[in-house]
Amino acid sequence: IVVHGDDLVVGTHGRSVWILDDITPLRQMAAQVAAADVHLFRPQMATRVKRSQWPDTPLPPEEPAGQNPPDGAIVNYLLKARPSQPVVLEIVDAAGKLVRRFSSADRAEPIDPELNVPTYWVRPTPVLSSEPGMHRFAWDLHFPPPDVLEHEYPISAVPHDTPRHPLGPAVLPGTYTVRLIAGGRTVTAPLTVRMDPRVKTPPEGLAERFRLATEISRALSRDFAALTEVKDARARLKASAAVGRKGAPPSYDDDLAALEGTGGGRRGVHADDLAGLNGKLASLYALVEGSDTAPTTQAVAAWKELSDSLEKTLARWVEVKKSGGGGK
Repeated sequence: IVVHGDDLVVGTHGRSVWILDDITPLRQMAAQVAAADVHLFRPQMATRVKRSQWPDTPLPPEEPAGQNPPDGAIVNYLLKARPSQPVVLEIVDAAGKLVRRFSSADRAEPIDPELNVPTYWVRPTPVLSSEPGMHRFAWDLHFPPPDVLEHEYPISAVPHDTPRHPLGPAVLPGTYTVRLIAGGRTVTAPLTVRMDPRVKTPPEGLAERFRLATEISRALSRDFAALTEVKDARARLKASAAVGRKGAPPSYDDDLAALEGTGGGRRGVHADDLAGLNGKLASLYALVEGSDTAPTTQAVAAWKELSDSLEKTLARWVEVKKSGGGGK
């Protein structure tokens, strides 16, 4: 038996090795903890590591294999009884800004019916438990994911534990606060996130990478919101035409179609329609988030070009709305 950091390792003469990862709850357990209505254990230090870069498909599910610890920060909490309201877990940074929020009222994302990989690859959506007892929840050290037209599962897959990409921007190393809200009580605990010690990128480079990834993520969400509005406008126009109502100019639908674009996602080839922009921004985002290095000058230049195109396209959408009688 060996205690290695926060892990308990057990080896047998039968050449088996068992690892009980993250024994911090055992170290912090006390009578007052067991008696508490709500308790949040102080998380162990989390290390920001790129998930598997294995360039091949995973082992088949029937192949015996061990399970790695969860990605990111492990949060352990205890509930004495089931609260009447949803349990909420929030992560805030050192400045008090909300980074991520989870709730027991969240719903799991359904599997895409057009999924082009085996369903056993897919990592289920993590949902907080509000049941009485001890619980473990893993935060992947990422902000919420951006809005994109196409999602994918990387070929560096792990059976039943492959996250849907793109993930949100990876957080910077530093100190965060975990906040658990349950049963009318709010309890907090500090969380330290360190960088993968193998990464030699200086803090300034990591900060620049984070800034650029965050800006692209926001741009994707703005583009996606406008694209949703355009699609809704076209649907309303089609419904009005079906019942013989008129109002918008004949060119209105043509303008909407040009704004929406065709193909969509990463198949989009134009940088002057919303679908094409979403695909190009998603590709640039994947490039920036793909390594723990400072962004290249080419990536920065591409972002400037796409950012300018997005502003022009969104301005066109404002004018098209006015021409169609929307005015807002």
